[in-house]
Amino acid sequence: MISRRDFLQVSMAASALVGASGFGNWAKLAAQQSLTQDDLLQFDTFGNVSLIHVTDIHAQLKPIYFREPEVNIGVGSNKGKVPHITGAEFRKMYGIEDGSPLNYALTYDDFSSLAQAYGKMGGMDRVATVVNAIRADRPDAILLDGGDTWHGSYTCYHTEGQDMVNVMNALKPDAMTFHWEFTLGQDRVRELVEGLPFAALGQNIFDAEWDEPSEEFAPYQFFERGGTKIAVIGQAFPYMPIANPGWMFPDFSFGIRDERMQEMVNEVRGQGAELVVLLSHNGFDVDKQMATVVEGIDVILSGHTHDAVPEPVLVGETMIVASGSNGKFVSRVDLDVRDGRMMGFRHKLIPIFSDVIEPDAEMTALIDEQRAPYEAEMGEVIGQTDSLLYRRGNFNGTWDDLICDALLSEREADIALSPGVRWGPSLIPGDDITREDIWNVTSMSYPNAYRNEMTGEFLKVVLEDVADNIFNPNPYYQQGGDMVRTGGMGYRIDVSKPQGERISEMTLLKTGEAIDPAKTYVVAGWASVNEGTEGPPIWDVVESHVRKLGTVSLSENTSVTVTGI
Repeated sequence: MISRRDFLQVSMAASALVGASGFGNWAKLAAQQSLTQDDLLQFDTFGNVSLIHVTDIHAQLKPIYFREPEVNIGVGSNKGKVPHITGAEFRKMYGIEDGSPLNYALTYDDFSSLAQAYGKMGGMDRVATVVNAIRADRPDAILLDGGDTWHGSYTCYHTEGQDMVNVMNALKPDAMTFHWEFTLGQDRVRELVEGLPFAALGQNIFDAEWDEPSEEFAPYQFFERGGTKIAVIGQAFPYMPIANPGWMFPDFSFGIRDERMQEMVNEVRGQGAELVVLLSHNGFDVDKQMATVVEGIDVILSGHTHDAVPEPVLVGETMIVASGSNGKFVSRVDLDVRDGRMMGFRHKLIPIFSDVIEPDAEMTALIDEQRAPYEAEMGEVIGQTDSLLYRRGNFNGTWDDLICDALLSEREADIALSPGVRWGPSLIPGDDITREDIWNVTSMSYPNAYRNEMTGEFLKVVLEDVADNIFNPNPYYQQGGDMVRTGGMGYRIDVSKPQGERISEMTLLKTGEAIDPAKTYVVAGWASVNEGTEGPPIWDVVESHVRKLGTVSLSENTSVTVTGI
């Protein structure tokens, strides 16, 4: 391994950090609003190994709008560190001009107006164009999929992931790892994995009964590329039974398992690996922590937390690359590997501006084939929106506000709870709301909208538990997505407090009265991890509500007061 100081010196000598990413040159072009496909794909080929990374696609086959988070709080040692920097501060850090395409792609400010100017992003046929261009330049590049691929859309739900499997097989990745895929149910996952023409990786996927590594998922895969022996180790989402229903995959257990990760790194090094790549669905902060615990990992390709970071983050001797979500970005990393050492790198986070990048015709035809049986149902217009509908941010998003309003109204509840998931495209003011749009933010295999009674005391326990999953200063204990969304109830949260002391001033909004710990309230929610949850699917609840509204207009949500930042 190479020391960080030597790494920087050698990299600079090799012109790999002039800069380490290809961000600077095309940032200037973006500021001039003159991007072309050639600009986006331009790359000074470097070294002898190329990695291509996509992650968290969430079954978005077509171009979409996706607003990046306004609030992304870091705690503990990650306070104020990437990726917990947003908006103007983020643009200043990376030299991004206000109003530029990169302002639009990477931050949230002026999103609606910039979306109208620069159009949608993503689309797997555009991703295919980028991947094919990189392969034309570097034919033996390794394409790696970070997971959350077979989940998140109308067609993915109705085909049990087959649409995404077909599209990704055509893209020809070399390996993938997993998270939401397991919510298809373990039998379906096994069926799909068995037919994959590439490696299904997860060193932390174990047989639950015997607490032994699963024989159905390989811990790692070797590749010989550019005269270099490369090991790619997979890390599936560690907290599956906590964040998702364990009864859907009872034969498997997960966990961080960093001790075994060290064993796997040592094992592949012992077998001659000159470059060790971790294909991870840990989330960025957990990956940073793992890089301080596990020695010998050269590159971590990070997924799960949907962070789009223009330049790699160095943690000791390990480089961490984050490639966004929903097909908005593709990362290319070129590496100079000599004598078993990573001597330098060059990186580029490529934004997929769908109006700039020409779609790959074969992939377009394949995507249209997957969607054809469902187009009529998906395309039905349910209503319109006068508001920007987005999901991201630690505490609320307008899509979630709309879902909570639907639960309160349609399920006749005092309080609504909606999960703080990160996936789901945006809509800009003036857009139609189609059935597909609603499914893009609700599609999951446990969608039932329950209606239960809960005491004020229990509601506080729920909020405290979720808050600790997000704001525990130890990243290994951050097991959630974003904060559970609430409707009909406000509260104050101090993210600097310890577990059990973060939530206060819980208020029933319709009366302005404090939530009484001893009183019982009617609570509606969805995405319960409990087996046998009863209620209509959430997409039907939201569709009914939107039909009644006709036009969605949402006021600013000020129900959560955040302190301790």
